[in-house]
Amino acid sequence: MTLVDRTPVDASDPITALAPVRLAVSFAGLGGAVPAGRITNDDLARMVDTTDSWIVERTGIRERRSVAPGQATSDLAVAASLAAMADAGTDRSEIDLLVVTTCTPDQPLPSTASLVARELGLRCAAFDLSAACAGWVYGLVNAGAMLSAAGGRAALLIGAEVLTRWMDPTDRGTLPLFGDGGAAAVLRPAGPHGPGLISWDLGVDATATELLKVPAGGSRLPASAATLAAGDHYMKMEGREVFRRAVRAVEASCRATLASAGLPDASQVTLFVPHQANARIVDALLPRLGIPVERTVLNIDRFGNTSAASIPLALCEAVAEGRLRQGDLVLLAGFGAGMTWATALVRWGYDGSGHPELVTLPA
Repeated sequence: MTLVDRTPVDASDPITALAPVRLAVSFAGLGGAVPAGRITNDDLARMVDTTDSWIVERTGIRERRSVAPGQATSDLAVAASLAAMADAGTDRSEIDLLVVTTCTPDQPLPSTASLVARELGLRCAAFDLSAACAGWVYGLVNAGAMLSAAGGRAALLIGAEVLTRWMDPTDRGTLPLFGDGGAAAVLRPAGPHGPGLISWDLGVDATATELLKVPAGGSRLPASAATLAAGDHYMKMEGREVFRRAVRAVEASCRATLASAGLPDASQVTLFVPHQANARIVDALLPRLGIPVERTVLNIDRFGNTSAASIPLALCEAVAEGRLRQGDLVLLAGFGAGMTWATALVRWGYDGSGHPELVTLPA
């Protein structure tokens, strides 16, 4: 079952023949945050049977960030939010909605959004959204819809994860893949002619729920001495099948999103920002979609897979590098455990300083 924008395309515009913007929001500001701690492939080679060349060849990852003791997802979320609000010149009193997309919350209760709101001094609607690595694009559609429907002044959309705490230190299949990070965007309502979201495709293949999971710690298998001894609080992944399904799902989702916008292919897309799960997945996708690597954002070599933080971190860096102009078409595509997927085509609008900050948390 998928949620696809199926609004009929109005091809009367002789210039673009694109569907109009359906969720009119602009990016008022962006910001990112990563921990100071770095874990290189050579560091991992001292823990498990692996090498730098083995990891790079199979994943494209050279290092990833790891939080210091006492640091949590909300710390990354707060730091990224402060950077995004500074980039936007937004006061906290203007924030009417706070959405934290994460699959690694600080604790089961309360929501990480509540903890972030406390630290930022916000009084607004606030909630967590869990859709794994597709979470931030899910959040973008939700936040855009809520701003459009409720008439809010600004929304703070965050993706933040501390995945290193879920890694089995003896599993060379998962240990090299994941890192910690956070990124945030301040969204504002835009005019009726854009910028904003043109089309999107959200979905889940629920037959694949067992392929990527953390079995224990929830209501079905609460934490106990037995679950700890069995290692059931670590991430479990069937890597080859995840790879295979991810390539197929993202290709289909991107095509559905482009078709909903009246585009036969990705030739008009200025920038493709895929979830940074594995460089080989992106390598497999690009020729299928007809997108050259120079129109793609890749930073997985430095950060690894940061799940819901992955796409906004990459977007933040792309803006800092001057890779986007007003009105450009941006294709965002995420996929993750569940297996969820989420793709959005955005007509770019950015009102920030042009120099969004990537903050490093102190060690």
